[in-house]
Amino acid sequence: MNTAPTSTTTTPAGGTAVQRAGTDAAIVTGTSGADQPAATRGQTSIAGTVVVKVAGMAAREIPGVYDMGGGLSRTIGLVRDRVPGGRPNVGRGVKVEVGERQTAIDLDLVVEYGVEIAELARAVRENVIDAVERITGLDVVEVNIMVNDVHLPGDDEAAEQTARVE
Repeated sequence: MNTAPTSTTTTPAGGTAVQRAGTDAAIVTGTSGADQPAATRGQTSIAGTVVVKVAGMAAREIPGVYDMGGGLSRTIGLVRDRVPGGRPNVGRGVKVEVGERQTAIDLDLVVEYGVEIAELARAVRENVIDAVERITGLDVVEVNIMVNDVHLPGDDEAAEQTARVE
């Protein structure tokens, strides 16, 4: 039996949203009974990893975002990407907190040199909020953006030359 504390609120559809302490999943519980509409029977859980992936994909869609994550996570990501069968980690550089019906998102970005950072941050913020709210149904209360690096022209060539084994 789960003894973790819970908080409960009523949703606009008449169901109940439950957040268990220590989890990062929003749980929306509908009503039960054969006389209730099919769409409200049962519960839906949205894990934090879902929000991470949706936010990561949405942020990467914006031109001017070169990469995401801090220096160490990008280095580990490059190694993982080169391993046969390895897949890119769309959640790299994304942290989320998921509540009952809301989520907060933190993004670490690497931007292309020459891109107006304030405009890029606005576009990323709008796209992430739109995607997360549309796909998950959660309200995004904030998207905090940390620009931690600028990708300079020629950086790829220099990194590729030092990574080669001759």
